[in-house]
Amino acid sequence: MARSTASTAGDRPEAAPARKRSGKRERLIAATTDVLHRQGVEKTTIADIAQAADVPVGNVYYYFKTKDQLVRAAIGEHRSRLGALTGILDREPDPAARLKALIAGWVDQRDVAARHGCPFGTLASELDKRDDGLDREAANVMRELVDWAAVQFGALGREDAHDAAVALVAGYQGMSLLANTFRDPEIMTVQGARLTAWIDEIAAEEK
Repeated sequence: MARSTASTAGDRPEAAPARKRSGKRERLIAATTDVLHRQGVEKTTIADIAQAADVPVGNVYYYFKTKDQLVRAAIGEHRSRLGALTGILDREPDPAARLKALIAGWVDQRDVAARHGCPFGTLASELDKRDDGLDREAANVMRELVDWAAVQFGALGREDAHDAAVALVAGYQGMSLLANTFRDPEIMTVQGARLTAWIDEIAAEEK
């Protein structure tokens, strides 16, 4: 997902900078989501999150007792952003347009991906090394994206709608990883164009 779940379309609602959010809890969740993307779970401390949220460290524990609780809240934030995104995409007139808008959003975030990777893909990958439930919670968010894409491919007449959805999300995660590995955002541009052409081919076959 682009900057949210798994990361997003170009016109999706952006999370406001942490210190611009009204409530401390909301600011802490937004800051956690951002800092985890930039630093990863293991390198991130509660002090890092407090600083990013402009909240005294001692106040963090009023809302979240542990860093894992903050990580879980960040997963929930990714799920909320995904829901908001798919709600926007569902306004597009047809399934091909929805899928292409999703891809366009991913490409729009190419500079972010080149610097830090996919916001949710990197988190899910890191949590996969654990076995404490957070790994499964992250997997469920990624599954929601795959399921949404599968509905679109099904509407386009694909009998292998789920497999096509997996291929689409895998394509995004792969190009995001390579853009980050080589620090080359144009990888996203080129591979995004390939995915868009693939959707056009599927739509043409349906007609």
